[in-house]
Amino acid sequence: MPFHVLTGAFVHESNTFKKGETTLQAFSGDVLDLGQAAIDRFGDVNDELAGFLDAGREAGWRITHSVSAHATPGATVSREAFDHIAGIICAAATEHRATLDGILLALHGSMVPSFCEDGEGELLRRLRAIVGPDLPIAVTLDLHAMVTPAMVEQAQILVSYKTYPHIDMREIGAQAGRLLDATLRRQIRPRTLRAHVPMLDEANAGRTDVPETAALYATARRHEAEQGILAVSINAGFSEADITDMGPTVLVTFDQGHEDRAEIIAEGLARRIWDGRGSVANSFLNPDQAAAEASSFDAAKGPLVIADYADNPGAGAYGDATALLQALLAAGAAPGAFAPMIDPEAAVILHSHKVGDSVTLDLGGKCDPSFGGGPLRLTGQVMHLSDGTYTGDGPILAGITHSFGPTAVLRVQGIDILVVTQPGQMLDLQQVRAFGIDPADQRFLVVKSMQHFRAAFEPVAGRVIVCDTGALATPQAHLRPYTRVRRPVWPLDQGTTFRRP
Repeated sequence: MPFHVLTGAFVHESNTFKKGETTLQAFSGDVLDLGQAAIDRFGDVNDELAGFLDAGREAGWRITHSVSAHATPGATVSREAFDHIAGIICAAATEHRATLDGILLALHGSMVPSFCEDGEGELLRRLRAIVGPDLPIAVTLDLHAMVTPAMVEQAQILVSYKTYPHIDMREIGAQAGRLLDATLRRQIRPRTLRAHVPMLDEANAGRTDVPETAALYATARRHEAEQGILAVSINAGFSEADITDMGPTVLVTFDQGHEDRAEIIAEGLARRIWDGRGSVANSFLNPDQAAAEASSFDAAKGPLVIADYADNPGAGAYGDATALLQALLAAGAAPGAFAPMIDPEAAVILHSHKVGDSVTLDLGGKCDPSFGGGPLRLTGQVMHLSDGTYTGDGPILAGITHSFGPTAVLRVQGIDILVVTQPGQMLDLQQVRAFGIDPADQRFLVVKSMQHFRAAFEPVAGRVIVCDTGALATPQAHLRPYTRVRRPVWPLDQGTTFRRP
């Protein structure tokens, strides 16, 4: 009889400093696909589910897929949303308990529900109560996971992405699946250990295009070739989630009899993360400095791409900060584009007009003006109206369709502003091209993203610069009021020391 494996995906990165909650509607508006619908959507793209299916086909598994649920990073997950989605996975485990051989889940690792600090640990605890202590559970994690002790206690196998920008989701899904299959065949008896580093996050947030940080992941891959070492994961952490166990971690999944070597590997990599705590690769410009660069930039070899690092919706920022846009307008930096401005109210107003109309409205800065600036009173011309649907064609989103919801392009002083309803960071060129914005026509292009934009936008850029607009995801961590993280912690406490994990 083939092994019967339950699969599922429940992915959210939670910014605990953001107002409000991430509701069930937020998942429904992004991804909340059951069973075959999820397989149809994600079964042959760069997604963990595709990797699960790859491994399952190789092994001849019988797969029951419960749900794929994703929402753009945002505020803590509401109890309703968590209980509903976790409930789908747990209900499937209950229904099939008698025949299940293993469970394979795609999680993030930094999901914080409104009622507890550890969403992934809570889900795994609920599953363990159903399937018992011995059924093998394998989990994939985002590189920015904040891995808690509960997570490694409840799952035998944990495997994280090794790229940032994240382009290896399918590969990691397949790796976790193959380890689960080896476990089911009793070829290995895996466990995972965890080493924690007392930092808010890794110095470069896990950037794998930075030599020092990339070397950590290269070392992890070399260790995975050792006998008995099954997976080595370096998790950079997520400094926008204030929980007790926040911070970078090293995970080593090992076969029985190899715990001593696993501990040596984990401690060595954790020590390297700590030793590199002061090596920050990004040079952060303020809005006026970025605007000055844009106004004089020669775009003959491509536009100046300006990453609005601090207002990255992919880190749970509001995506409506106005400080950089205001500076660009004041500097007369056109022609350029600004993507996106997340402002549902403005999108409604713009959709009440037609292309070509002149419109005056208050744009952006409505969620929390203390982070990144308040609303701007602007007059511009409507250049494009759309339902916001796009299908990616780049390294991260190729073949995957998403929607910004009602979307418009408003041209103000020669700057095309992409005004959207649903949050989303810039990952793919189709997120601008689908709405009539061609990067080749611009002197500059603002993208609200920290790092993921590089996969698609860096190849078309004449140059890339990074701007700290003071928005919610600012690299100036001291501006966020941490109350839960275990202290001392770097860089909030300069006297922090690193001890043996």
